[in-house]
Amino acid sequence: MISFKNDYSEGAYTGILEKMLEQNTIQNAGYGEDIHCQRAKKAIEKKLCCEDCAIHFLVGGTQANLTVISHCLKPYQGVIAADSGHINVHETGAIEATGHKVIAMPCQYGKLSVADVQKALDIHTDEHMVQPKMVYVSNPTEVGTLYTKKELEQLRDFCREKDLIFYLDGARMASALTAPDNDIAFEAYQNLVDILYIGGTKCGALFGEAVVFFKKALQKDFRFSIKQKGAMLAKGWLLGIQFETLFENHVYEELGKYANDMAKKIERAISKKGYSFAFPHCSNQLFPIFPDDVLKKLEKEFAFTFWEKTDEKHTAIRIVTSWATKEDNVNKLIEAIERS
Repeated sequence: MISFKNDYSEGAYTGILEKMLEQNTIQNAGYGEDIHCQRAKKAIEKKLCCEDCAIHFLVGGTQANLTVISHCLKPYQGVIAADSGHINVHETGAIEATGHKVIAMPCQYGKLSVADVQKALDIHTDEHMVQPKMVYVSNPTEVGTLYTKKELEQLRDFCREKDLIFYLDGARMASALTAPDNDIAFEAYQNLVDILYIGGTKCGALFGEAVVFFKKALQKDFRFSIKQKGAMLAKGWLLGIQFETLFENHVYEELGKYANDMAKKIERAISKKGYSFAFPHCSNQLFPIFPDDVLKKLEKEFAFTFWEKTDEKHTAIRIVTSWATKEDNVNKLIEAIERS
């Protein structure tokens, strides 16, 4: 079975594994206070053109989100997110488990707008309701779409006006940065959001994410929160090595571009066949709509994620490519689609 279910089925970029093996028996300080984490921080600072940001390495995306959100919010405060947002749909109520409500708002193509955030504020008006204090977005979104720089600027300005914390989940940041329609340079993020997490797990790392606080006042005592939430790795140097390697010689961007290129090949074949998509294709996630009889044939050889029924005879699925997707497997999928 050839899987296109996600972008974390494979292990890690070979250079990471080689570096880990090379350093395997060399002693390092624990809990992220090692030389590799320091080098990785410097590399990320350089990429972001921001020497005054605070960077922390956590073990996974859910841990990053729940730790950041619970750290920044008071017990009576909540976070506004798209109803399709990862924290609302795919984190098993992790945010609510820390005592903070996710205020989920319906929106188009997985992207929050200023109007969506304003609607949430209009609903939550006094002390009898959860107080909105943070706006959470992801780029790419859960449905593979991208925010433009203008859209993030509008949200940033609105958040500043309303005294809201603006947090961006970059689980697939490598894909966003190298998407054909992307107009946001890495260094621009320091002026767009208060907090960012740079994805590793879905972008070539074995595991791990890098949380970046541009608004440094928000990160006071953050290491206490990381430890309390179980997101601090004793062998933190393993995280450092991974980001140190990913941010050498543009590896991070190259891995993201490769995933996007593989998705584009599949997208062209699907479009040529005349099938449509549930959402615009922007990055390494595709949401094609197939006749159910075609899906039954494809399912014999390929694995993908069911998304939703679009009518009685058609279904939208999710196809995801990764930094390690084999082009031969892409070609096999394309051939199967062409035969359908």
